[in-house]
Amino acid sequence: MPEQIIIQFLGLLNILGLVVFAISGTLFAAEKNMDILGVMLIGTATGIGGGTLRDLLLGISPVSWIQEPLAIYICLAACIITYFTADLHRRRLKLILWMDAIGLSAFAVLGTEIALQQQENLLIAIVMGVMSATFGGILRDVLCAKTLTLMRPELYITCALLASLVYVVMDAWGFNQSVIQSCSFVAGFGLRALAISYRLEIPKLSHAQD
Repeated sequence: MPEQIIIQFLGLLNILGLVVFAISGTLFAAEKNMDILGVMLIGTATGIGGGTLRDLLLGISPVSWIQEPLAIYICLAACIITYFTADLHRRRLKLILWMDAIGLSAFAVLGTEIALQQQENLLIAIVMGVMSATFGGILRDVLCAKTLTLMRPELYITCALLASLVYVVMDAWGFNQSVIQSCSFVAGFGLRALAISYRLEIPKLSHAQD
C-alpha cells in the first residue's frame, strides 16, 4: 500500500508539472501572438523539456514521454484549453509566475527522486532535480525570445535547489517517502511563493565605482 501511494504521488507530481509548465508556455506564446501550432509547440516543449534533459543525462532510454506518450497528450490538451481561454487571463505574467512556481517544485522533486532511483549519488540527484525543474522554462523563454525567468532578480534556481536538498536530506534520514515528497515540494514552492510575493533576492555582488 505505501508503495502504491508513493507511485501515485509521483504520477500526480508529473502530471501537475506537465500541465502547469504547458500552461505557462502557452501563455508566453499567446503574448507573442502565435497561432495554435506555435502555441502547442512552445507549451509541449516547456512541459517535457526538463524531463527529457534529465532522462538523457541519466541514460534513461527511451525518454519518459516516448515510453509513455500520455505526457504529450496531457501537454497538448493543456495547450489547447489554455489557448482558447487565454483572453480570460488578463494578468498573464502573474499567472505564468505562479504556474511556473508549481511546475518548478514538482519537477525538482520528481527529478531528484528519479536520479536516486538510478543509484546516482546525492550531488548528482540534486543537480538532476534542479535541471528537471528549470530546463523547460529555459526552453520556453528562449523560444519566445523572452528574458530568462532564472535571470530575474527574484529567487528561482534557489527554490528548485531547496526542494532537491530537502528531498535528499530527508531521504538520508529515513523519512517516509510520501512525507519526503510533500515536504520537499512545499519547501520549494513556499520559497518561490515568497520570492514572487515579496521580491526576495539573493544579495548581488557590488562593484566599486572608479
